[in-house]
Amino acid sequence: MQPIIDGIVNGIYQTSGLEWVAVICGVASVIYSMRENILVYPTGIISVLIYVYLAFEYKLYADMGVNGYYFVMSVYGWYYWTNTDGNKDQVPVTINSLRENFYSVGILGGSFGILVFVLINFTDSDVPFWDATTTAFAILGMWLMARKKLENWIAWIITDLISIPLYFHKGLVLTSFQFLIFTVLATMGYFAWKKSLEENRFKSV
Repeated sequence: MQPIIDGIVNGIYQTSGLEWVAVICGVASVIYSMRENILVYPTGIISVLIYVYLAFEYKLYADMGVNGYYFVMSVYGWYYWTNTDGNKDQVPVTINSLRENFYSVGILGGSFGILVFVLINFTDSDVPFWDATTTAFAILGMWLMARKKLENWIAWIITDLISIPLYFHKGLVLTSFQFLIFTVLATMGYFAWKKSLEENRFKSV
């Protein structure tokens, strides 16, 4: 336990200002998402653009690509959440239909397969399966969040749990600790959105 604590402390001291900004904006984005606040997107965009650069520096190429994808999906989600009929500020939380669950499995499996192939054959990544797994779940999570689906939190929880040891292994200790915080926030977000879903159903009755 002490080596882990020492690693976190040393990692905090060695953390660059750029990573601090990414971490703070990333945490703020998750909190805003949990509260269904549209500020989830501008704060998230700042964070992901910084992580595109950091992931490239640390040879986490799939993660670099997924952060670029996050940027695109953040723009889309920003539009989708606020594209209402004028009676509401945002679209409500919903859950996947059976067809959407099949789509989700397809996105997850397809993303993983493509990423593993690319990482093994075209990069010098030393953690291709690890990187591809967390990235595939993150791709799914971002799509579901942009569509304001409750299931997005499940995908994020899995992503965060895998990312904690991955980033610690790569020496990005503060970012690893951030994903521990994200795991807690994502769990809270799931229950907050579930409550919102139930309230919306009650209002529509």
